[in-house]
Amino acid sequence: MTRKARAPRAEKTATLPRLPVAAAPAAPALVRLEVRNLATIRELELEFAGGLSVFTGETGAGKSIIVDALGLLLGSRANTDLIRTGETDLLVTGFWSEVADQSSASRRVSAQGRGVARLDGEVVSVRELQEWAQTRLTIHWQHSAVSLLGPANQRALLDRGLPDQVAAYTHAYREWQEARARLERLRTGERERARQLDLLVFQSHEIAEVAPLPGEEEPLQAELNRLANLETIAQSAAGALTLISDGEENALGFLGEAVRALNASARYDDTSAALQQELRAALDSLQAVSGELRAVAEDGAADPEELARVEGRLGALGKLRTKYGPTLDDVLTFQAGVEEELAALTRDEQDAGTLDADVEALLEVLRRAGAALDRAREERAAPLAAELVAVIRELGMPHARLEFRLSALADPALYGLSDVTIQFTANPGEDLAPLSDVASGGELSRVMLAISTVLGADTPAVVFDEVDAGIGGGAALAVAEQLWRLARSRQVMVVTHLAQIAARADHHFKVEKAVEGGRTVSRVRPLSPDERLEEIARMLGGNTSEAALGHARELMAGGAGR
Repeated sequence: MTRKARAPRAEKTATLPRLPVAAAPAAPALVRLEVRNLATIRELELEFAGGLSVFTGETGAGKSIIVDALGLLLGSRANTDLIRTGETDLLVTGFWSEVADQSSASRRVSAQGRGVARLDGEVVSVRELQEWAQTRLTIHWQHSAVSLLGPANQRALLDRGLPDQVAAYTHAYREWQEARARLERLRTGERERARQLDLLVFQSHEIAEVAPLPGEEEPLQAELNRLANLETIAQSAAGALTLISDGEENALGFLGEAVRALNASARYDDTSAALQQELRAALDSLQAVSGELRAVAEDGAADPEELARVEGRLGALGKLRTKYGPTLDDVLTFQAGVEEELAALTRDEQDAGTLDADVEALLEVLRRAGAALDRAREERAAPLAAELVAVIRELGMPHARLEFRLSALADPALYGLSDVTIQFTANPGEDLAPLSDVASGGELSRVMLAISTVLGADTPAVVFDEVDAGIGGGAALAVAEQLWRLARSRQVMVVTHLAQIAARADHHFKVEKAVEGGRTVSRVRPLSPDERLEEIARMLGGNTSEAALGHARELMAGGAGR
């Protein structure tokens, strides 16, 4: 369904200037975000462009509120605590530029816990909103990198470049599973299958003996009504016949006299001749009707055998409708289902002797496909791990090591003959261990950033919230470089406290808090070049001294030279 209607839009509190596009984002791109009554935000409208956008501000300013707003569009849990105190609801609306149009998504949450999701103005479920948004936007919260701890996600990273081998194995696995399930049904349900087979055979024979035809009942019922009322029909025909031909004075006699009365005038008058001809035609028709009426009048007694046949046929059809109906069409549908199920059970019986061999043959096919998948995984694992390690080491973990390790499963699984886990260590001299056991939150975030850079983000827009936690110095510069690289092909948004990252941004937004009428209000605004310089200086030294401003200029100049 093509959606054209526009989602509800929050009232603007200020018109924000459109920023220049530094890098063309992959369509569709998020171009505007409107927020109302979310936490300390009263009303807000932000416009976005491609490239790298950063959000900075003092500690406690509420930088992550923007991420929370986008999270609602991604279907995250709608906690009523997010609603601004004293308000009845919150509303978040995002607008995306599509190839030839603009699309919108919105999420409204009421203080009573109810919510409404919309796509292009049309009400949808939160799941539909989530599925739509997840193709356009990915958020990496500081804690969301925990998704990397799941074996399925670690395996998916390795399998992303092996679609053919994965598809071949998945197909072989499903074929084997279907054959196993069928064999299991045969082994465990023989007695039940025999009872079911008897019932189906009886039902099939019962319906086949009657052999009902679509639309058969209506003409049969009409014939039964005729046979049951033949005496009345004959009497009616005899009465009509008396008036037409058999009475002392009848219609045929009068019509004949009328024809003869026009003999004289028809010789001299064309109209009279034409009328006489019409009367003769009427006389012929009436004579034909008279003959048919005579046949009906003389057939006044029903044929007992024919009456019994029609009644019996209707009775048989009625019995089928009672058991398998309520309509005759339902009976025919039921019959088709019986025949299909009967064929399946019969086929099972015929195949029982060979199904064991089939299952074994399919298992061998599965093992070959699994071995091919494992070989492909092994071949891809080392180069991919090397690429990831090279980036991870740049991100402040110079001694990091990482590898994908395959471990054989006891039984084939849907995803292969082996499980895949990421083994990791950030410290020299330490043995590799499962990523889930040894990586801190900050390390996980940087591993996630490396994956996004090496493999490419899965969506056109990517948001990182505090990906720079716990790093500084050269590592901060490296993280900034990686984010900037990713933003050449993606629309990247980052909530950060690092000046090194802010200095590389194409667009810089500042989150500020103020008190108005005794209430805290958060604002987000794009910074001018001078304001941006001052903000980066503040991030570097906590003030805007000439030394801090000079350092900020150097940092920005270094980024601009890329």
